[in-house]
Amino acid sequence: MSADHIRNTSAMSASPRCGAGTRGGLACRAPAVRGKRRCRMHGGAAGSGAPRRNRNARKHGAFTRERIAERRAIRTLLGEAEKLLAELASDSLPAKGQSS
Repeated sequence: MSADHIRNTSAMSASPRCGAGTRGGLACRAPAVRGKRRCRMHGGAAGSGAPRRNRNARKHGAFTRERIAERRAIRTLLGEAEKLLAELASDSLPAKGQSS
């Protein structure tokens, strides 16, 4: 570059800044992505950031009262079935010393 060339940086300095908190405790001074409030490194890039409408906070329902009661009932039924099978197995075995 020649010494007489003047840089026109007014548009760059006037652009909105990111402002995200950095690890150093200061605000990020990188320019924000066009149409967004954050820079490319802090969530302004396409596909970055959390999904809209807080889809990450959706609950799956595995620990509702109904599901817990359902699991308890299933465990009870399985325990009863296991006892019944053990009882049937012991009844069908021949006693020692007896032939069938």
